Amino acid sequence: MKLEFKNLKELHEYYAVHNNCKLKDVATQPVYEIDPPKEGIVLIGEAPGKNEDLQGRPFVGAAGKFLNDLLDHVGLQREDIYVSNVVKYRPPANRDPQEEEKDACRVWLNAELLYIKPRIIVTLGRHALSRFVPDANISSCHGNVFMHKSRIPVFAMFHPAAALYNPNLKETMFKDMEKLVDYLKKLPAIEEKEEAINDLLKL
Repeated sequence: MKLEFKNLKELHEYYAVHNNCKLKDVATQPVYEIDPPKEGIVLIGEAPGKNEDLQGRPFVGAAGKFLNDLLDHVGLQREDIYVSNVVKYRPPANRDPQEEEKDACRVWLNAELLYIKPRIIVTLGRHALSRFVPDANISSCHGNVFMHKSRIPVFAMFHPAAALYNPNLKETMFKDMEKLVDYLKKLPAIEEKEEAINDLLKL
């Protein structure tokens, strides 16, 4: 049965109930965004942190502030993009999400992408990158575009939090963001055909 949602808020409220992620037993609340992106750009991180867990919105902590700096650098705003995570709940002590946790949120993330029909997916960090480009190494793949089987391009970037721990990555991330915008200028609007997005269900 195909589910139909009036908006992203309704979609998230449904999957907040209908998911098997064990992290929801220890997290404060699910973390998600409810406004679709004006520019069709979807950024996907790994999992919420402390501030996100408390506020229920993605990328509102220190990493989110740096993300805003990256966007401002290339003339984008938060309403131009949509931010999400591979896992919708904060792992204890901000540890890496485990495979079973990522698998439990897989359908939820698929549903977001099917609803938004993004022009491009930007993966932030290795967990998001491996979700779309298995076996890819973020250190060697950042700043590059991969064409997914859904015909949606995937652009690899480091996670903003990585630059907070390693300031040497900040310049790299600013340059990668410039590459992203240059690529977007050449990218036509994605075909809004059901068959062009259906393979996302298989992610």
